Amino acid sequence: MARRPTSLDIAQLAGVSQPTVSRALRGVKTVNPQTRARIEAIARKLNYAVDKNASSLRSQAANTLALLFFEEAAEEDGAINPFFLSMLGSITRASAKAGYDLLISFQQLSGDWHVDYQDSHKADGIILLGYGDYDTYRVRLDHLAEQGSHVVRWGAVGTGPGAITVGSDNRDGGAQATAHLLTQGRRRIAFLGTADSRYPEIEERYRGYCAALERTGIAPDERLRVDAITSEDAGVDAVVELARRGAGYDAIFAASDSIAIGAMRALAATGRSVPGDVAIVGFDDIPSASLTSPPLSTVAQDARRAGETLVATLLGRLRGEAVVPDPLPTRLVVRESSGG
Repeated sequence: MARRPTSLDIAQLAGVSQPTVSRALRGVKTVNPQTRARIEAIARKLNYAVDKNASSLRSQAANTLALLFFEEAAEEDGAINPFFLSMLGSITRASAKAGYDLLISFQQLSGDWHVDYQDSHKADGIILLGYGDYDTYRVRLDHLAEQGSHVVRWGAVGTGPGAITVGSDNRDGGAQATAHLLTQGRRRIAFLGTADSRYPEIEERYRGYCAALERTGIAPDERLRVDAITSEDAGVDAVVELARRGAGYDAIFAASDSIAIGAMRALAATGRSVPGDVAIVGFDDIPSASLTSPPLSTVAQDARRAGETLVATLLGRLRGEAVVPDPLPTRLVVRESSGG
């Protein structure tokens, strides 16, 4: 064809209406599968591409999903959590497969991102990633929900209230890590991570840690719990704090790999060996976990499945479906740092 093919051309060749062609190429499930296959085959033969801008104007949709990364502290050099970076590829692929562009932005929790994305209609739905203080942005989640926005966040499943939460089984992961250290003969296991309602994922990992200790008849010792955000520097500071308290310990369960790597640095600086003097297990299985010296044992979260589930859940909400995802399973990865 000399001119650019249109959906009307496809409709004529397929023997269907133009609206049917439009629905089929958007993946609407009400279209008969055989009809959809015929339409898609004709579209491929004609090298037809959906005009996203025209479709957006008709539907008042942006055909775009927004992925917002949140930093924990208002620092100009704040870094994105490595675990969230590992999810980026699967989120991008899942969005593209569904026919959506992905808008990625780096935000501060204290900013007015919720007003910006609600009022400007930059995106049809929003995915939130960040380990920041949950109490800081839950009000904004409520605001978005009240305005009818579609939001899905990564966090502790069961927390809300304004958005659906996709997350791992943090409590089971914490129990796995602690049980592993116990099987290595460790009895004085420190927990590094801020475990309270502001950080519900970390709180769930701590609960798993406590449950594993109690099953062995060991009462959790508050002197062995040190608050730490998800950064290497926080891991260093936590080990310094343990020394200040004079609390003896022979193992560490860190609530993130970044904290664990910082703790390993601090222990090496004081001449304590890993795993000889202190066995360590982290959480997340970020790429650098296998590259530490010694390699870090950790609780792995499935970054690929996490990204796919976030996108699938958000798209379900856009279609008006009542999507309530189950917690994603975690898996213990044993390396040299825990002596396993």
